[in-house]
Amino acid sequence: MYTLFSILIIIAAILLILAVLVQNSKGGGLAANFSGANQIVGVRQTADFIEKFTWILAVAIVVLSLAATVVIDRKAGRQATELEQKIANQPAAGMPQFPNAGANKQQQPAQPAQEQPAKK
Repeated sequence: MYTLFSILIIIAAILLILAVLVQNSKGGGLAANFSGANQIVGVRQTADFIEKFTWILAVAIVVLSLAATVVIDRKAGRQATELEQKIANQPAAGMPQFPNAGANKQQQPAQPAQEQPAKK
């Protein structure tokens, strides 16, 4: 699912780049070269359509990015953390390993000495 959102974000980004390039800027843009389309639809309507299309693509990228964040696989990060913990618990390479016989035994707390009555 995350891959699908990633592909849709890339497609929307490419379309957004093209829409921005086609827009008519102050000095004239690529839209000025499409004079045939301007005669049929009109210059103002074409510019309005391209501007709305640009805003729609920008909002689509934001929404798709948020959706991709929601569906991202969180288990992969948790597995990496467990693996890091296992690596951290391993002894260093080249260090001799000594058996810890006393480490596994639970030490009994010392019992207080019982007082014995004094002899008379």
